[in-house]
Amino acid sequence: MTEVVNMHQAKSSLSRLVERALAGEDVVIARNGEPLVQLVPLLKKREPRMPGRSKGRIWMAPDFDAMSEDELKDWEGR
Repeated sequence: MTEVVNMHQAKSSLSRLVERALAGEDVVIARNGEPLVQLVPLLKKREPRMPGRSKGRIWMAPDFDAMSEDELKDWEGR
């Protein structure tokens, strides 16, 4: 739902309007009933993903996925 507020009202309730915009609502600020600007949240900049950054930092045992006979029976519901 779009909320249209006049400039004077926006000045006195800016914090509330910002919270509503952050929550995903459309907030439009108008002057004399004429829409002028839309209040929208900024997108956070994300650093590009760097594949392989953790290379050499992670160790996995050779038998990490091996199951004992009892675990296998429990897994299969026997």
